[in-house]
Amino acid sequence: MAESVVRLSPRQKMINLMYIVLTAMLALNVSSDVLDGFVQVEDGLARTNASVGRRNDAVYAQLEAFTQQNPEKGAPWLAKASEVRRHASRLYEVVDSLKKAIVVEADGPEGDVNNINRRDDLEAAAVVMLAPGANGGRLLRESIDGYREYVSAFVADSVKRLSIEESLSTAPFRRPGTVNPQPWEEAKFENQPVVAAVTLLTKLQNDIRFAEGEALANLLAAVDAGDVRVNEINAFVIPQSRMVMRGGKYSANIVLAAVDTTARPTIFVGGKQLGNEHGLYELVTSSTGTFDYNGYLEVAHGDGSTTRHPFSSSYTVMEPSATVSATMMNVLYAGIDNPMSISVPGVAMNGVSATMTNGTLTRKGDEWIARPAKIGENATITVTATIDGRPQTVATTSFRVRKLPDPVAFITYSGQNGAKERFKGGRISKTLLTTAPGIDAAIDDDMLNIDFQVLGFSTVFFDQMGNAIPEVSQGASFSQRQKDQFRRLSRGKRFYISGIKAKGPDGLVRELSPVEVIVN
Repeated sequence: MAESVVRLSPRQKMINLMYIVLTAMLALNVSSDVLDGFVQVEDGLARTNASVGRRNDAVYAQLEAFTQQNPEKGAPWLAKASEVRRHASRLYEVVDSLKKAIVVEADGPEGDVNNINRRDDLEAAAVVMLAPGANGGRLLRESIDGYREYVSAFVADSVKRLSIEESLSTAPFRRPGTVNPQPWEEAKFENQPVVAAVTLLTKLQNDIRFAEGEALANLLAAVDAGDVRVNEINAFVIPQSRMVMRGGKYSANIVLAAVDTTARPTIFVGGKQLGNEHGLYELVTSSTGTFDYNGYLEVAHGDGSTTRHPFSSSYTVMEPSATVSATMMNVLYAGIDNPMSISVPGVAMNGVSATMTNGTLTRKGDEWIARPAKIGENATITVTATIDGRPQTVATTSFRVRKLPDPVAFITYSGQNGAKERFKGGRISKTLLTTAPGIDAAIDDDMLNIDFQVLGFSTVFFDQMGNAIPEVSQGASFSQRQKDQFRRLSRGKRFYISGIKAKGPDGLVRELSPVEVIVN
């Protein structure tokens, strides 16, 4: 084919060059909608990073709090957690500096990561991350590799560890339509608009914080957070009784504190291994006196080592005796029935009798009810048992007689499943307040469960000027005026229930402590 000899004028050459440049610009143009989408993703990732950061702070604070309570056990784990945080923060700051450098390369020295002007700039990211003089991408990849290997070692769960390794992977990436894979930094930042590069780096920061959080959670779990804390292991002997009647059986449990039921210790008493794995030590006594014994527990640990924990204890064998104790407490209260337990080892219940001074003592089945008369005067209980066919006085025990403690005032309302709940102050919903009938009072300390009769009380409300508005009840019930005041209360408003007078089974009238109520 003949060679063309057509010569183009300078003007035509310029026009052809302009078409070529325009075509290239159109090919490289990035839609503004796509750029806006990157901005929205960047904002969402920033909020997520802040949330994950707060979660990590909370986990670290828990570990700090435990270490303050138990420095010996918590300090090693807190030190590891601090090191994890330092690694994460250092890498997080490196990524922050690269984001800043990319935006400055695109917008100039005054560039702001949060307000990018040249979002579609396709050169800035490559200059910072891939230019031979900068090598920001290569240095970032090496830092991520080191952080990934370091933090993964603290995550015991294989699934979570794999998730961290995948999210922080810097493996070479092969783009569709290419033969050879590209290095991680080229695949991520070559020909990327500034806004896309910044978003990718923010996503990387999210992965850094996530990996940090998983490592901190595992370190917290390693010190058994939320459980009762122990920092040493001791052997204990728990006898059913140290006092044994001649001819009876002595029983004791030999246990290890915080024992693992799946790995019980081996127990030796007097050089011989105990015949059961539950630590029950038994022997039949034949003579009176005090007897000592000792031994040790061997505990196998997960690393294959074994530790030995010695113990010693004693028991006393005695002749028959009586025990008298109050079922609920070590004192008796006037005006109420005090359950008592009276027994004599080796003697049937129908062979035991008892009397009491300063009150009455009556039997109800195998239990006794003591009802003292005068406050401040001791009540003495004398126990008599029929042994070998004749009555013998086996014990005399004195108890102090006190008046009942003051009860607590509360508002009774129906909770979940219709169960009765007691509101003793603080926040309560307006619905529960307006449906409550009035005020009750009782002693409910798990030892004494005694109801009192409320005779009357007052409520004190406050108007917008801070003036107190007192209202008087109708006995134990809210008056209509009080209920009207409840309906006018708005969320956060409070009032006080004071002047509460209640009478107990002992006949004494008491004035109870006021109750603060806040409408929730």
